Amino acid sequence: MSDIIKPSREQAEEAIRTMLRWAGEDPNREGLLDTPRRVVDAYGDWFSGYKDDPQEFLTRTFEEVEGYDEMIILRDITFESHCEHHMAPIIGRAHVGYLPRGKVVGISKLARVVETYARRFQVQEKMTSQIARCIQEVLHPLGVGVIVDASHQCMTTRGIHKTGVSMVTSKMLGSFRDDPSTRAEFMQCVGMNSKR
Repeated sequence: MSDIIKPSREQAEEAIRTMLRWAGEDPNREGLLDTPRRVVDAYGDWFSGYKDDPQEFLTRTFEEVEGYDEMIILRDITFESHCEHHMAPIIGRAHVGYLPRGKVVGISKLARVVETYARRFQVQEKMTSQIARCIQEVLHPLGVGVIVDASHQCMTTRGIHKTGVSMVTSKMLGSFRDDPSTRAEFMQCVGMNSKR
């Protein structure tokens, strides 16, 4: 990523004007005069994940947990991402769980990890794996489980036009992968064993 030369804001806004002309519009029309600015502002928000290092959110941990060594799960973390193939929205929920090894992290930090990866151009499978590996590499827990359930607008608003469809991906590491009972407990806690 460091080799990429970032265009100026003016260049980004001109690119939006080009797209408007390509679509058959006049970017100088009153209703579209501020559109390039607004789109660049929106992109700055949607893709703010490139500015953050998700591992940094997990560096502050707590060890005074009275020996707590059971599963920790944060369910239904809503997110909005964008497909790297069509730049169309991906809207969904992530479920993140881990089995601590003597230390835990504030739960909002797990949501921040999800948010950071989501606010980048993504493929759902890659995002699922990135979240799990980030938690594993920083916290070194006994295991990590991540399930992502999302709707892809590149499929619902174009191409095959199938609405009401969601894609589910999972990444299990450590005991979540190796121990069927740990995996089953996680799946049950996030409601994946029964119809939602």
